[in-house]
This record gives sequence, C-alpha cells and structure tokens, in this order.
Amino acid sequence: MVALTVNGQRHDVDAAPDTPLLWVLREHLKLPGTKFGCGIAACGACTVHIDGEAVRSCSMPLSLVAGKSVTTIEGLSADGSHPLQKAWIVEQVPQCGYCQSGQIMQAATLLAVNKNPSRDDIVEHMDGNICRCGTYLKIISAIERAAREG
Repeated sequence: MVALTVNGQRHDVDAAPDTPLLWVLREHLKLPGTKFGCGIAACGACTVHIDGEAVRSCSMPLSLVAGKSVTTIEGLSADGSHPLQKAWIVEQVPQCGYCQSGQIMQAATLLAVNKNPSRDDIVEHMDGNICRCGTYLKIISAIERAAREG
C-alpha cells in the first residue's frame, strides 16, 4: 500500500510501486480527467501537480509520490471557478479537448508563481505541452485573460 493525498483526500493505493501515477489516478481512483497521451512524458496531456509542481504523471512511478500531495484537473476547482477554467471557456480554447486538462494544469503552475506573465513567459512555460488541434494562440489568450481577471 502506498499512501498519498489526491485533491485533498488521503488514499491508500494497492498497486505495484512502479505503476505510473497516471494509471493510479485513472484506474484506481477513478479520476479520468488526466489523459494518456504518449507514455514518455513528451506531450503534457497527463500533467498534474505534485506538491505544487507540474509533473508528467505517465512517467512518475507511484513509489516516488508516496506521502506527497497530488492535484488533478478535478481538484483544481470543484465547481470550475478557477480563473483558467473560466478563461478556457470564454476564449473557446478546446477543439477536441483531449490535451486541455494538461494544458490548464501546466498553466496553473505558471500563474501560481507569476501573476502577470508576459507572452514570452507563457510561451516558454507552456513549451512541451502539445495540442494536436493547434489551439496554441487561444491557449495563450486564455492564460493572459486568467492573469488579468484572476
């Protein structure tokens, strides 16, 4: 058993220590918002926060998360009121939507440390989160809006 806190709730998970956190979240804890994209930490679809830092959950073994605090897209805001979630809707960011939870979770770590990021700050921070639909300009606009209105 591995103990961890997910979205403010403690869980004891019965899984092999090398099980990727992504599968613990989706299969064991039934939190499907975190998506599988590539399995090699290259696309960002599986981004969650571990102790406040954006981490690719597909390559993070459960053993390294023991005793830590994990936040998923479901835990960012229970009612969708996080400034990024609201900005994503207003800016109509998603097309297919698959990568968006990872995009939002990556952006949230930027706004947590930089309340007024420049466009260059946003582009640099979001580099590595891939969107097959190419909504990058809308993603940038949504982050700028969240920074202004958040």
